[in-house]
Amino acid sequence: MQKLLGVLLFFAILSATLVARAEEYPVVAGPTTPESLIEEISAADHQLFKAVFNDCDVQASQGLVTDDFEFFHDKWGKTADSGAEFLNSIRDMCEGRKTGRNVPARRELIADSVKIFPLNNFGAIQTGTHKFYGLPPGKAPVLRETGQFTHVWQKVSGQWKLARVLSYDHQPAAESSE
Repeated sequence: MQKLLGVLLFFAILSATLVARAEEYPVVAGPTTPESLIEEISAADHQLFKAVFNDCDVQASQGLVTDDFEFFHDKWGKTADSGAEFLNSIRDMCEGRKTGRNVPARRELIADSVKIFPLNNFGAIQTGTHKFYGLPPGKAPVLRETGQFTHVWQKVSGQWKLARVLSYDHQPAAESSE
């Protein structure tokens, strides 16, 4: 019985100590997402994908990613290690569209899937789902695949630039949900 009381007393003291420490070092929530951040990141996302993917406008794409940009893709691994390397791959993709090597394509963001979170003293995280359509000449757009993304945005000299991309869970259209 004395052993049991000793154990109970030990846990009572331990609990009181932990509660006192918890009050000394409280857990606080991360920053809330202001509506202005949602609007700014949504606009930056639209501008980037319109230039890079939908319009294949390499000139407009410059300045939309950081110099130390990195891109990771579930199917292809690390595909870019700098902003310059990324822009070169966009240039190659666009040339391929002109020559018929690549089918023109369009990215469609699933608006209600998007979540945006501030990254204190750095930028923002954006997650969501997007669809990719093939645009065969003279035919209706064809849903090719759906994928998930996580983007890290950085505000550089007052402008939002994409710094990191994780592009994953790509599913062919036949297996993806509309």
